[in-house]
Amino acid sequence: MNKRFGAEGPRRLTQMQNAVRKISAAAGKDFARNIAASSDGKYEMPVLRQVNDFYNRVPYVSDQEHWGVADYWATPAEFVASWGGDCEDYAIAKYMTLKDLGVPVDRLRITYVRAIRIGETHMVLAYYPTPTAEPWIMDNLVDDIQLASARSDLVPVYSFNDEDLWLASGGARKGGASTVRLWKDMIDKMDKEKRM
Repeated sequence: MNKRFGAEGPRRLTQMQNAVRKISAAAGKDFARNIAASSDGKYEMPVLRQVNDFYNRVPYVSDQEHWGVADYWATPAEFVASWGGDCEDYAIAKYMTLKDLGVPVDRLRITYVRAIRIGETHMVLAYYPTPTAEPWIMDNLVDDIQLASARSDLVPVYSFNDEDLWLASGGARKGGASTVRLWKDMIDKMDKEKRM
């Protein structure tokens, strides 16, 4: 990371690790077990907020400007070390951090939406307290975590997690997330980072 992003890269990664440790310590050792008993999202909301707030501090930079390509899905380490990214980078970093903290992946979905206010496609992280519950939306455009019904500016297209891919129309499952090429590429990059 020092080679790719300069001396600030490792320092920023240390800040990320310290923030995640602090969030984990505040959540307590029984967080993963207690989350299973929660059905409305209120128990886990402090953790969701802290993760959302940490990553939303990273400046927004378009992929073209930041990476020199039209679409690049950064790993959480690349996102933080380079200190910039676009919507999917925020959603991915939040997803991976919550998963590492013990949030079950069946409660998390990276969601591709049409953002009506800005007239663009966009990605957010949706948190489902139960499989049939209305999701809470974690977004880099809006700092508050809100229920999906309060986000009429977002029109879902599809969503995915480690286990599956869903179309928004009718909620039909369409196979694993490995069918999303950029997700697969990002997972491969994360595996290489772990071996370094």
